[in-house]
Order: sequence, then C-alpha cells, then structure tokens
Amino acid sequence: MSTESAPVTKVDLEILATPHPLGDAERAQRMQNPAFGRVFTEHMVVIPYAADRGWLRGQIRPYAPITLDPAAMVLHYGQAIFEGFKAYRQPDGRIKTFRPEANARRFNSSARRLAMPEMPVDLFVGAVDALIRQDRAWVPSPVGESLYVRPLMFATEAALGVRASRDYDFLVIASPAGAYFPQGVKPVTVWISEDFVRAAPGGTGAAKFAGNYAASLLAQMNAAAEGCAQVVWLDAVQRSVVEEMGGMNIFFVYEERGRPVIVTPELTGTLLPGITRDSIIQLARDFGYAAEERRVTFDEWRAAVREGRMTEAFACGTAAVITPIGAVKSREGTFSIHNNETGPVATRFREALLDIQHGLAPDRHGWMHDVV
Repeated sequence: MSTESAPVTKVDLEILATPHPLGDAERAQRMQNPAFGRVFTEHMVVIPYAADRGWLRGQIRPYAPITLDPAAMVLHYGQAIFEGFKAYRQPDGRIKTFRPEANARRFNSSARRLAMPEMPVDLFVGAVDALIRQDRAWVPSPVGESLYVRPLMFATEAALGVRASRDYDFLVIASPAGAYFPQGVKPVTVWISEDFVRAAPGGTGAAKFAGNYAASLLAQMNAAAEGCAQVVWLDAVQRSVVEEMGGMNIFFVYEERGRPVIVTPELTGTLLPGITRDSIIQLARDFGYAAEERRVTFDEWRAAVREGRMTEAFACGTAAVITPIGAVKSREGTFSIHNNETGPVATRFREALLDIQHGLAPDRHGWMHDVV
C-alpha cells in the first residue's frame, strides 16, 4: 500500500493532556533505576489509518490500555511492526533523537513487507517529536540514560478473512531508560542455535516484525538453559553462516598488519538492517579502520579466534549500544574472546556513539535530530 493519495505535510495532533499529571518528586522516583521498558511516560500518540481515507488526525492522549475487537486482524494474522530509538538530553538542556528518519524509512520497509500502509517520514518523526515535547520532563540528563521511544503499528479491522487489514492504528509510547550496564560494560556468553533459525530467504528477517521476536523466544530460553545471555542465529540454508545475536547485529574485529578490520554479516534480506550497525560502519571508516560486510561462518569465527586473527566480537543495537561477546558456547564446546573482557575497539565505538548522542562530541554526519 502507499499513502501517496493522502499526503501529510505537517503534524496536526489533538492534545488531550492527562488531567492528573505527576508531580516532580513522584516522576523522579519512577525514573530512578527503571528496568528497561517497565516505566512509561504519561502520554502516548494514537493515529488511525483507514484504507479509504488514509492517515486520519491523531491524538496525544493519556497513556492507558487500548481496546481491540476480538476479531481484530492483528490477533489472528499478526500484522504488527515496531521501531525503537532514543531521545537524549544535551548539555544545554535541549533534547535530540538519534537518526529518527532512518527509523522511519525502516518502518516503511517493514510495512511494505507486511502489506501495511506506509507512513510519511515527516508524520512519523513529527509524531515522535510531539510526544517527546509533551513529556520532555521524562528525558533523563545523565550520560548513558535516555528516553526510549517505541513507535508501533498493528491491524485493527474486525474481520476473519485471510487478507491484509484495511484499518490500522499507529502508536508511539516512551519509556525512560537507565544505563544498560550500570556496573560497567559486561561481556556476555552466547549460545549457537543449531535447532532453530531466525529467518529464511524470502521471509521477514529484514522487517521489524513482531512475529520474528515471538519465534525467537524458545531459542532464547534454550540459550538461558545453557547458562548463556543471548542466542546467536545461523543461516537457514547451510546452518553455518553467522547472522545475528538475538535481535542485535554482530561485528567481528580482526587484526591485519597492525590495524583493526571490522567485519559484519552482509545484509541478505534475512538480517535486520540496524541503524546502530550502519553508524558503526561509518565510524569505523572515520577511525581509519577497514570495514567489510561479508559472510562469516561459525567455523571461521572459532578458527580466527584460535589463531589470534580475531581479537574481539560484539553486538550492537539501540538498547545497549554495544554488547561485547566474551565467550561462545555450542554443543561442541566453549571458547572465549579477548580473555572474556571488553576489548578496546568495542569500547571506542561505544564511547564515540554515546558522546555524539549526548552532545559531547561533534555530530559530523548530522545524525542528531532537534526535538526541543
């Protein structure tokens, strides 16, 4: 579907502010050490879509449960997508988000794959901006803390025929997020999944589709049973090529002639094209590192570590920014990377990204978007 017939040039949201706003003290108490995605701001955005009218006027309304018809198509056929990015308070008090237009474009790519309506980029970004402005007091100040923003869309038409829904709701909710590693960055142990795959060629792997995450939960539980924090996915065809870690992109650090070479699995349609992934590739080139996108098999990973050619491995994503991989476990045994400690390359990327996001370093690529 396309929304070209219903262009939106500016965001026009009706504001229905909560009649019972929290006081500063209660808000501060809720924002102290919040678990990820458990505490939410006081408002949300709701914008409906109808096939015959396009995107309708939306609202900023008090955060509250939503009502769905039992026949709503999302409950039966799973048309549900989402995005995730963060807002950061700057040293001068302003608030900025990190690359929201890239999230908007990926949201539309997911929508196309799930036969859902695309949303104009200015409406997507403007709706998020409006919510952040309404709930600006919920954006933390300390470095490493942020306001996590979750735009989502799902099918609402009440019908049981197997087809694309005609009606949808787009929502934006937000949640204050504390430092992901409050005691310092800790490398994780990962489990190589040989029984399950995340995505297959021609499937939905490149979409931020709710069903991808539902299908990953059993493998994640298996990883936890093996004492591992995350699962690493292999490709669906050969069951040998490394693809992702949980819902995060993976990077490998090789040492060639005294210089780091950053390698990440190429985008084949089965991997999520991460915004953080793309940013790290650009930063690697800024640092003078070689950066490659190519296939890496699990056998190559294990051999390169054993031979000393690979010095680090880490995953990246919005929530944790950088997660070092300290040990890799499979049915054939376990091996460690960089003595199960965080390496200097992962540390450099993490610090560089956080400094840009919090306004402590120049934003040379125009990644930060002014909200207020």
